[in-house]
Amino acid sequence: MKFAQIIDFETERIDEMRELVREAEKDSAGRSGGPTHRMVLQDRRTPNRYLVVIGFESFDEAMRNSEDPRTTRMAERMAALCSRPPEFTDCDVRESSGLK
Repeated sequence: MKFAQIIDFETERIDEMRELVREAEKDSAGRSGGPTHRMVLQDRRTPNRYLVVIGFESFDEAMRNSEDPRTTRMAERMAALCSRPPEFTDCDVRESSGLK
């Protein structure tokens, strides 16, 4: 079953956050496993609040990714840029479809 994790965070340093993500994507290029897709959402009512949806092939794959020391280092660096601790929600994907 596909799996998604939602990360809810607030930051005034989104450009630095984006740079960290770009570095991580370069680091993970050619590596097997890991996330399959990512979507970044910005709250219109609270402009410094973001939600990131990260997709994985399975829960097990997400847990392997979470246990990777590179993921831990990146998460620590990202948390340091947040104005409050990130909140994580783990979800089983029950349905997904393109609409257009």
